[in-house]
Amino acid sequence: MVETSGTCTDQFAPVREALAASLDDKDVGASVAVFLDGEPVVDLWGGHTDEARTVPWERDTLTNTWSTTKTMTALCALVLADRGVLDLDAPVAHYWPEFAANGKDDVRVRHLLGHTAGLPTWDVPMTVEDLYDWPAATARLAAQAPAWKPGAEGGYHAITYGHLVGEVIHRATGRTPGVFFAEEIAGPLGADFHIGLPAEHDHRVAPVIAPPERVLDPNAALPRDRPGNPHVPSATANTEAWRRAELPAANGHGNARSVAAVQSVLSCGGTARGVRLLSEAGCERALEEQFAGTDSVLGVPMRWGMGYGLHSGQLPNPRTCFWGGWGGSMVLVDMDARLTVAYVMNRMLDAGALGDDRAFLILGAAYEGLSG
Repeated sequence: MVETSGTCTDQFAPVREALAASLDDKDVGASVAVFLDGEPVVDLWGGHTDEARTVPWERDTLTNTWSTTKTMTALCALVLADRGVLDLDAPVAHYWPEFAANGKDDVRVRHLLGHTAGLPTWDVPMTVEDLYDWPAATARLAAQAPAWKPGAEGGYHAITYGHLVGEVIHRATGRTPGVFFAEEIAGPLGADFHIGLPAEHDHRVAPVIAPPERVLDPNAALPRDRPGNPHVPSATANTEAWRRAELPAANGHGNARSVAAVQSVLSCGGTARGVRLLSEAGCERALEEQFAGTDSVLGVPMRWGMGYGLHSGQLPNPRTCFWGGWGGSMVLVDMDARLTVAYVMNRMLDAGALGDDRAFLILGAAYEGLSG
């Protein structure tokens, strides 16, 4: 059995066992964190940063978390709403006037957060490099027509989510989403999570490892008549250009400790480790259902809240929200149990857009410890 490093209370020993088993079986390197009442009760890591298993995964190793980044962007919007800077029920065009074009004058900010805006992809051909040109990428979204009546349908906005919500944050605050997150969320919490990674952290990054059998696509679950645009090979995450860009849907770099440290604010009524970022009412807004039904992009039943997937019967407590990243990372926020669980790894498994069983086994172990 692969050894793990870090700390874990006796109560949550099942989590250590689950991580060790995953490292012994499917993972190359990974980290797991469990925060209870805003405090870490599990902070574990193990394995290696490289596929050849020559470089050990360290305490402060970072890796690209793909769409787990969306929970950070959503939290920024919730904080701004709680401060009265952003009205989630207001038209997007109130903050971003150009967005009203082509029948989008009644698209609300909450439609962006809840994947119901009808802009799940760009309608003109895009390259990965186009994503890095923020003004051009957001202008294209502002100009295009929605694919459905906004608010009437839910469809996962795999990459556009970050440019849409991020531009609203930019217009409302004058700061780019990565800068706002760093200054107002990660900084006060002392969380080592970055949307747009400074070069001085490159030496700590574990490159993502794709399954050898075929090239993956973060839009792998999209129907054939609505292909992903642009196509993003997983190896893109290992490039300097990807790391330096601010892509609030997909290029956050962190580890389980930093993911849980940030999201524990939401599970604890807005305050964690002496830092208050939200009121209790502000936290509750994450649970406001925006859509329930079959997601037209993912093709599976989904309940969307304000930037998070919502409890739909499989979890112990109803006031629970979550989301994860392409390849396997995940964070869960349980407001009833005041519990936050995060799992971040470098080996991506080919399980489509909704992850695989590694994170769910970690979650099961966390709840086993909680009830033990």
